[in-house]
Amino acid sequence: MKKLFLGLAIAAAPLMFAQKTAEVTVIPPKKELPAELSKEKVNLYNENLMKFLAALKISDRSAIDALLSDKVKTLATDEILNKVKDGIDYTKKLTVLKAGYYVAMDGEGLPNLKYKYADDSENKEVISVVFEDGGKILGVMPVNKN
Repeated sequence: MKKLFLGLAIAAAPLMFAQKTAEVTVIPPKKELPAELSKEKVNLYNENLMKFLAALKISDRSAIDALLSDKVKTLATDEILNKVKDGIDYTKKLTVLKAGYYVAMDGEGLPNLKYKYADDSENKEVISVVFEDGGKILGVMPVNKN
């Protein structure tokens, strides 16, 4: 009799543990990004970048802070701004090379404009700028002059 109960206990043990269920959560899909940026958005972002570069050229910190996103204002030290300033040639005219989206690590798509110098036919020197939807600048990656 003991052997029978022992056998049934061993046979029933996996069935008892198999009854656990996991909770399933549904993740809502991210908002769909359009294939391209509209001309109005590109013009807004371009205008804000030109204001930023003009303020950067004369080191006007208040104007720079007004154009930077709140997310990066505290991170943008004078040393970092000087590196950005040194990486841009102010004697050449910038033109928009490509407009699209930069996908951040959290999956959020941010507007991204890539600029080239007007006289650069091979696109060797490209400046990348990431914006918020409202037009504030999140990041500027100038050409390395090393």
